Parts: sequence; structure tokens; C-alpha cells
Amino acid sequence: MRPITITDVAKQANVSKSTVSQYLNKRYEYMSEKTRKKIESAIEELNYQPNIVARSLKQKSTFTVGVIVANILHTFSTHVIRAVENFFQEKGFQIIVCNADDEPEKEKKYIEMLRAKQVDGIIIFPTGGNLDLYDRMLNDNFPIVFMDRTIKDMNIATVMLDNHLASKLAVDHFVDKGYEQIAILTTSVIRNISPRVERIEGYRNAILARGLQVKSEYIKTADVDQIVLALKELFQLETPPQALLAGNDIVLIEILKYIKEQGLRIPEDVAVIGIDEVPFANFFTPPITTVSQPAIEMAGKAVDLLLQQMNKDLEVKDKSVCRLKPSLLERNSCLSLKK
Repeated sequence: MRPITITDVAKQANVSKSTVSQYLNKRYEYMSEKTRKKIESAIEELNYQPNIVARSLKQKSTFTVGVIVANILHTFSTHVIRAVENFFQEKGFQIIVCNADDEPEKEKKYIEMLRAKQVDGIIIFPTGGNLDLYDRMLNDNFPIVFMDRTIKDMNIATVMLDNHLASKLAVDHFVDKGYEQIAILTTSVIRNISPRVERIEGYRNAILARGLQVKSEYIKTADVDQIVLALKELFQLETPPQALLAGNDIVLIEILKYIKEQGLRIPEDVAVIGIDEVPFANFFTPPITTVSQPAIEMAGKAVDLLLQQMNKDLEVKDKSVCRLKPSLLERNSCLSLKK
């Protein structure tokens, strides 16, 4: 059987080819509800499948965008991916999701693959290890938006959290409760991954602002498989911390596992706050206080910035770093030490 064409649909619905084309491109402004129903029925009856390749050639767009996450295991990453998919689906675009596992070489292969597939743009949680590739995309005027991480001196539109404020909210909450021996633990800061570096900077600034002493032994960074060792070192100090700030959700999970394995209690033995909301935080025993990122709002901003770049008719394109504010979700993982 020959393939069903747009002409067949138009004939079946008794409308013009241009009207069917407008329907397929979701341009319903000048189309009655009756006409829409007729075209919808004709497509269903004929089992018409639009020719995506022909549509892409005609409109010079694949209606596809790439999303490269640094580590898909982060709850924040999955929330952003879900929201990005929703926003783009409403615009008639599909997304291809790639997980770089924080490996620059893997990220490089995904960037090259997505560009070979002629995606219309890419949202990247950058590993920071492919400066030449980022530069090449800029020079090619290829639409690109960074999410969650920024790279110094690169003129790339970026959406990320106010990480200094995230640490400040946590430290202030600890201090307001009466804690003074406060430690921070985050994953490795190799390649100066900006959220991790900024959260440590925010921690230092907040500690000093509250009149406390910054103790280098209370600042720990480690790869995931070394977090247990870092925790052991903290609790073997002459003055172990009263409170732990987890720099991200993966660190928080490792902290909670360690505390349980050591027979410690939250908050009686140690108070805990995590940066990044996690699904189990509000029903863990006790419920864990977290600093939440506005993932949906951040995703929406990234989509808007990428669409802006994909709009060839738009001359001025926003290349700034947009920082959104976190919020503290107070639960029961801190005691009040003040009398």
C-alpha cells in the first residue's frame, strides 16, 4: 500500500492541504472546532503518520532538543528533566536525554552525537571539561544553555541556584537553634564544579557572619565512595561536629546511611540539613530539614532561554547567569539547644 499523505487527509476531511498543515503545526487560531474535529477524525481513520524528515527539511528544524545531565542520579536533575520535557512537549518538541556521569569524555561524545543528529539546541549541566566544544558551539551560534553550573568567562546563558544563599539558609538555621560546631560535606570539587565550590563559599561566609570560627577540619569534599571515610574523620575529631550540612542529595543519603550504621540518632547526636529536596525527606524518621531548589521554575527559564536562541528572527539574546532563590523546608532534624 502507498503511504497516506497530507493530500489524502485533506480530501477525507474536505479541507485544504494548508488547513491540515496548520492543524499539524498546532496553529488553531483561525480554525473552527468543527474543522479541527474533521481533521482529527480523518487522521485517525486513515492512520496518517506525518513525515518527520520532510517536515524537518521544510521548516529547517528537527523539533528535537538535547539535555545532557552531569549525573542523572541527582534528584534535582530528574526533576529538571521532567519539567523540561513538559515545557518542550507543549511547544511541539521532543527531547533526547543523555547522562554524562560527570565524565568530560562521555559529555563530549554526547555533544557530538546530538549535533550530528541536528538537534535544534542543547541544555547542558556542564562537567567543565570541554571548554573547546562549548566555544565551538558559541562560534557556530548553536543554541546552548547551561543548567545548574556556570563556567567562568564563558558567554553562555546559564540558569542556576543562588548557592551562597542555600548554604546561608542552612547555617543560619543551625545557629538559630544553638549549634556552633557545624561541618559541611560535599562531593569532589575537582574541575571547580560551581555549585559545590559556591556552597562551601556560602558556608564559610555564613559561619563568619554569625560570629563563629571557620574550621578547615569541618570542611570535607570527597568522591562518593570516599564519603564514609570523610565522615569517620569528622567524628574522630577531638571536637566532632554537632551538625552536618550535606552539600547535595547524594551526600545526604550517604550521611543518613552512616549515621544509622553507627547507631547515632538525629537530632540527639547530630543535627542534619541537606541542600536539595529529596522525596523521602518528609517521611524519614525524623523528617529531614532541606534547602529546596525551584526545579520547575529553573527548567522553565532554561527552556525560555533556549527557545530565544532558536528563534533566528530575534536579534538580542540573553546570555546572562540567572540565579534563582532556594527555600528552607524546616522539619525535625535539628534540636533547639538554646535555653
